[in-house]
Amino acid sequence: MPVTLQYVDQARWEADEQVRIDLVRIYEDAPQERMPTPTVLPFIEQHLSGQHFFACAHFNDRLLGAVAIQEADDRAWWLSELCVRKTTRRRGVGSRLMALLGEQAKQDGRVLRIATTTLPLADRVLLSKLGYRPMADESSEPGLTATSDFVELDPQGKG
Repeated sequence: MPVTLQYVDQARWEADEQVRIDLVRIYEDAPQERMPTPTVLPFIEQHLSGQHFFACAHFNDRLLGAVAIQEADDRAWWLSELCVRKTTRRRGVGSRLMALLGEQAKQDGRVLRIATTTLPLADRVLLSKLGYRPMADESSEPGLTATSDFVELDPQGKG
């Protein structure tokens, strides 16, 4: 399945009706535990109005999956709410989206981060397979292996 990466920001959301339909469908299909709010439209609009955006898996003129992105002060991208349309789950769309995003981050010299405190074990396993690694907590004592509550994909492939 030749999935490509497409970004949806506020301007794209307002200009493209099919993008609005597809992004809403992606998150309406989401398992309830993946959605931080019970209604989809306010969730999407809150992200977009906060200068966040979505990276989406694009195939055959449709968006099949999405992940919300917030840029941090250090230019790192914090990813959250990865979801794939129910009809295309278990076909590698989510993995392909995350791989494409990792490639783009490497080209841009960005770090990708994902908070892990509420992620199910299956999601943590997937992230590990994709090269995401727990980061050492800078506040811990030297010699201890304490880790933070997020994983990171290093742009140089050191993750």
